[in-house]
Amino acid sequence: MNAADATRSIGVFDSGVGGLTVLKALQAEMPHERLVYLGDTARLPYGTKSPASIARYACQATALLQQRDIKMLVVACNTASAVALDALREQMQPLPVIGVVVPGATAAVTAKPGGRHLVLATEATVRLGAYRAAIHSLDPQAAVDELACELLVSLAEEGWNDGAIGEAIVQRYLEELPDAARRPDSVILGCTHFPLLRDTFRAVFDDGVAIVDSANTTARAARELLAELGIARDDDADGDLTLLATDGATRFARVGGQFLGRDLTWKDIEVVDL
Repeated sequence: MNAADATRSIGVFDSGVGGLTVLKALQAEMPHERLVYLGDTARLPYGTKSPASIARYACQATALLQQRDIKMLVVACNTASAVALDALREQMQPLPVIGVVVPGATAAVTAKPGGRHLVLATEATVRLGAYRAAIHSLDPQAAVDELACELLVSLAEEGWNDGAIGEAIVQRYLEELPDAARRPDSVILGCTHFPLLRDTFRAVFDDGVAIVDSANTTARAARELLAELGIARDDDADGDLTLLATDGATRFARVGGQFLGRDLTWKDIEVVDL
């Protein structure tokens, strides 16, 4: 890659709208960059699918982003990062590919070295132990507990981001854990939907517990890698955003607007066919 590649877009991929929390962080970190986001809304959720299906879907979806002449791929989906990152790196080479699991793990062990970490995620992410492996590679002394919380995805998409209902659901999930796991040093939001529920988690866990969201860490890692490769866009350039979905432009706009913190309409979404 060379300096001429700087004008190309950063591709951002998720199974649906949750990755818009990562997109928002990328925009804040690099407002001058061009971004193209693809949500594979026709085939969500990925979190309950088999690893083979997840990898196949992720590779098919990101091939479309590759055709959009991107310079980097950010896999803004914990499930796809856990299952398909190696396959995506092979497919996308020589383009750099960043997932959200390692940045999230890094943020957790930095905040609480040698601590006990509770990962809240989808079934697939928990089943594969992606965060456990990433944390132990960085901090072998850390203790890691993982808990699948699929219902919280729906809660975030409905906009029920705080209040008694959400707190009761989180508490019910925590009942599945041993006592020690319910008193972590950090809670890692291992699904990109979960940052919307930050107020709920903050109400459930003690004040001293670090709530770790990988979005900001991933955005910083992307910025640093672009600079290292010499393909960052000029700081005085105007950034822009293209939003793609594989189905449901109206729903994408309604739910996605909550994640981005601004109003969207179906006209803002380009529906694509894989």
